[in-house]
Amino acid sequence: MTKKLIIAGVEIYPGERKKIEIPVAKLYTDADMSLPIQVIRAKKEGPVVFVSAAVHGDEINGIEIISRLIQENLKLQAGTLILVPMVNVYGVLNQSRYMPDRRDLNRCFPGSKTGSLAGRLAYTFLNSIVAHCDYGIDLHTGAIHRSNLPQIRANLEDAETKRLAEAFAVPVLLNANIRDGSLRGAAVGNGTRVLLYEAGEALRFDELSIQTGVKGVIRVLRALGMIRKRMSKVNIEPFVANRSDWTRANASGFVKEFVSLGSVVEKGDILADINGPLGNHISQIISTRSGIIIGKQNIPLVQEGEAMYHIAYFGGSADDVHEHIEMMQEAIVAIEPAN
Repeated sequence: MTKKLIIAGVEIYPGERKKIEIPVAKLYTDADMSLPIQVIRAKKEGPVVFVSAAVHGDEINGIEIISRLIQENLKLQAGTLILVPMVNVYGVLNQSRYMPDRRDLNRCFPGSKTGSLAGRLAYTFLNSIVAHCDYGIDLHTGAIHRSNLPQIRANLEDAETKRLAEAFAVPVLLNANIRDGSLRGAAVGNGTRVLLYEAGEALRFDELSIQTGVKGVIRVLRALGMIRKRMSKVNIEPFVANRSDWTRANASGFVKEFVSLGSVVEKGDILADINGPLGNHISQIISTRSGIIIGKQNIPLVQEGEAMYHIAYFGGSADDVHEHIEMMQEAIVAIEPAN
């Protein structure tokens, strides 16, 4: 028999599709706040997967990815899919990364039923949704004024997690350590394997990141045997990075860049000039190792010590990674806005 699934007191039967509003703490205006989710169940038993977005409230690319997944009207052959477009509903409302209590929700897991506002929301999400799941895909972007190249971060030492990360079909996989208090850490502690998708910038829609995310989630569901949707063949073999570092500004000033996301850099390459307001040259940012830029600051103003370029280091050729990034970009057809 198929396992019973009850979320927030609502039972979802095999073959059903339901929208559920999970109550969370009210605003001080006495307005009710809820966590909106959509649950899709196949008639046949199988894996239970959550896809979540906006754990940081200003990371809105993931909201659009889940919206498009819902519009796809996916027909599950087996298992259950739980779609959560906004985990930090408070942050989305305020266009803020953080919760109203100024905490980072992704540092508050597993949370507490009687703790801070962020802790209570973390507890609700973990116990109402993640506790049911075998797998999860958590959608993120870079912070404000920072962009990330589409990438998957996960525990690639686990064979099953690596298999699903490769199925997502992005050029770069980062073997990332689990951070204390993170959703991924709490989920893994619960026995749930999680992929963290990073792409784009906070408070911005990026079509490449969105389309790559939608197709990546669908490919993972196919790899789990949950859907049979046909997908275009992808000839991208992802490259695994076991290390990445941020290169920081060694002076304050105005930035003139020589590289972009996805650029291959060699040790000793000049990444940017830092100039004064009168055009006088102050300093240069030099790459200390060879690799590829997977994240960068976008604003052309910098303070000394500020993180500017996130560089991943590979055992193989970074040029090969760059070629795969170009293939990914060519495979994405921009969706024209409706008139």
